Amino acid sequence: MEPKNIKKIGVLTSGGDSPGMNAAIRAAVRAGFYYGLEMYGIYRGYEGMIQNDIKKLDSKNITHVLERGGTFLKSARSEEFRTPEGRKKAYDNLMSHGIDALVVIGGDGSLTGAHLFYQEYGIPAIGLPGTIDNDLSGTDLTIGFDTACNTAIEAIDKIRDTATSHDRLFFVEVMGRDAGFIAINAGIGSAAAAILIPERKTPIETLVEKLKTRTKAKKSSNIVIVAEGGKSGSAQEIADKVKKHLPYYDIKVTILGHLQRGGAPTSFDRLLASKLGVAAVEGLMQGKYDVMAGMINNKIVYTPIVKAIVDDKEVDDEDLRVANILST
Repeated sequence: MEPKNIKKIGVLTSGGDSPGMNAAIRAAVRAGFYYGLEMYGIYRGYEGMIQNDIKKLDSKNITHVLERGGTFLKSARSEEFRTPEGRKKAYDNLMSHGIDALVVIGGDGSLTGAHLFYQEYGIPAIGLPGTIDNDLSGTDLTIGFDTACNTAIEAIDKIRDTATSHDRLFFVEVMGRDAGFIAINAGIGSAAAAILIPERKTPIETLVEKLKTRTKAKKSSNIVIVAEGGKSGSAQEIADKVKKHLPYYDIKVTILGHLQRGGAPTSFDRLLASKLGVAAVEGLMQGKYDVMAGMINNKIVYTPIVKAIVDDKEVDDEDLRVANILST
């Protein structure tokens, strides 16, 4: 497609927040200024687009945001944007500001909205993978994933201190929705006794035997990482089942929850978000529409949004093999 003469770009964050979103906003806005474009912040995601919560941005808006977690543009779910009437309101509001294109930072639901909007109204859009779950194909890592893993590992390290002191068995539930990427990385990085992920069903009997083996080896602490949404159940459900087999264990359950979505982004997430923010603006100027900008093998790539959200991103069997070796 021939590049349109883009002069005004709107930037929004949608869905769950992830560390590095502010860095991505900042990079997109600075890139826009560099190329002489007007940049607009769309507050509260698609809901803000419908409510016309749209403001022109200047350099003051993006001062000292690189290091901050969350998103200063804020985020919100929007049921109204799912309707044709809601999207018509959003389109009219964009036109009232003369906005030519969009940079949408979020997960699969956010990118789906950008794709649908492009199909219906022809608004050029590039998505950026902003989610701690790391479940979008078309990029090796998503913005916020590295920070979430670091946060989880730091918390698990502290839990291990008390687990060791009292010879306790801890089940720690991490986020990730339907993907086990955080669980695998946090599990390897924290020397977990076992890792349970949605992509693989682990029989309770298998887990019990592993824990028995570790008991015989006189391991001073045992921590089992459980990804939310797993086929084997929640951390509490699994802990209850294990208790029936191993009644002599002092078992505790910790759910890290939204702790993993907060905090200052790591240097890696700041760098990734910054590169992708610039790539989004440059991609729009080059006529790359209805795509997600990602990073594969340290190179910027543009993947059709429909492919990025539909293709399942597989966990690495090699990571699972390494985790199994290290937990014996």
